[in-house]
Parts: sequence; C-alpha cells; structure tokens
Amino acid sequence: MILGHIGARKGSKGVPGKNFRMIAGKPLIDWSLDLLFESDQIGAVVVSTDDARIYDHAVAKGALDIGLRPAHLATDTAPKWGVWQHALEAAQEKLGQPVTAFVDLDCTAPLRLAEDVTNAVELFETQKPDMVMSVCEARKNPYFNLVEADETGALHVSKPLPGGVWSRQAAPKVWEHAASTYVLDADYLRRAKTIYEGRVIPFEMPAERCLDIDSPLDFKLVEMLMAERHSPEATQ
Repeated sequence: MILGHIGARKGSKGVPGKNFRMIAGKPLIDWSLDLLFESDQIGAVVVSTDDARIYDHAVAKGALDIGLRPAHLATDTAPKWGVWQHALEAAQEKLGQPVTAFVDLDCTAPLRLAEDVTNAVELFETQKPDMVMSVCEARKNPYFNLVEADETGALHVSKPLPGGVWSRQAAPKVWEHAASTYVLDADYLRRAKTIYEGRVIPFEMPAERCLDIDSPLDFKLVEMLMAERHSPEATQ
C-alpha cells in the first residue's frame, strides 16, 4: 500500500491563502492532489491541513477522512517530519492495513509532471533506499563560485579542493534540495526523527519543474509558466 500525501497549512506569510488560491484554472493544491488521484501507483490519498475549507475539498475529491491537523503541527515552526508521521498513522488507522511507502507532493510546487511522480516511485522501488528526495542541479557550486569570509574578512571558496577548481564543469556536481516530490519507506518514517538519518538518495528533476511558491513574485512566475504550458500552442 502506497499512501499519497499533501500537506497544506492554512497560514502563509508570503502569499496569504496560497494553497487554495486559484492558479491556471484550479486551486493550487489540486495541481498536486490530482496527480496522486490519477496515479495507478498510489493506493490511497490523505491531506494534512488545519484549513476546514481545504479539508472538505480534499475529502470530497476522495481523500481519507482523518480530521484536521492538530494545532501543534499547524504553526510556522512545525517540522515537516512530524506532520508526515501524524498523517501516516492517522491514515493507517482509517485504512486498516499497513502502509509500506509514503509519497509526499509539496503543495507549492505545481509544475511537476505525472511522470515525475511515476519515476520517483520507480526509483524507490528499484533502489530500495530509506527515502527518495527530489533535487535539481544547483545554479551555484560551493567548490567553484560560492564563497565565504574568513576571520579577516577575506573571501575564499566555501569548499576548496587541492589545486583549486577553475571552471564550473570541473567542479563536483551538487544539487539543491527541491521541495517537490518525496518517497519514503513507511517504517523509516515511523522510526526516524529527521530526514537524513537513513539512506536518502536523489531524484533529479529539471530545475524549471522545481519552482516553489514562497512569495507573490514566485506565484506570478509559476502562474505565467503554467499558462504557457497549457496554452493551445503548447498542446498542439
């Protein structure tokens, strides 16, 4: 049993009400939620939220009825890991059977495609890690063009290598943690306290599908890209 999960907190300081705000013709949450419902790999779907409007919307679409998120998990500082653990256990009680894998799609990353979900689950099933985490290649590299100051204020490359690195192509590859798509072994989620305790492997996605909405400008950029993707010219 693979459980699909969406976390959608009511509050947002950057873009108020963003998780249920309309974008490209439907609420933001639905761009992620619909991928879970449409996936043949996902056996059940759960939405963790403290927003009654989002909750009723999700349950009406077929999400499990687990109740609203507890208050201590609905704050700005509530850890994602604790939200996941609560959703897993609440969903499993409703299902009456053990969940073997947990797929989380971040509500604020609506540019992912169905194939990204499929490929992330397939990577998890093939490699059998504790967790698959979406990443994209970093635009800046700590071996080449990320710098920091020493005690004198002089700049140095953040991660120097013997002989130096003098081109981006010669630098070791690094990724950005892209808050988009995660697949976890359910037992790992139950027992661990943080993401990186076990074997976490990268699932690389194109950077343009990893954009995360955290500000009004982000919302406008993603809205523009989604309108372009779904334009008649793009679908011809």
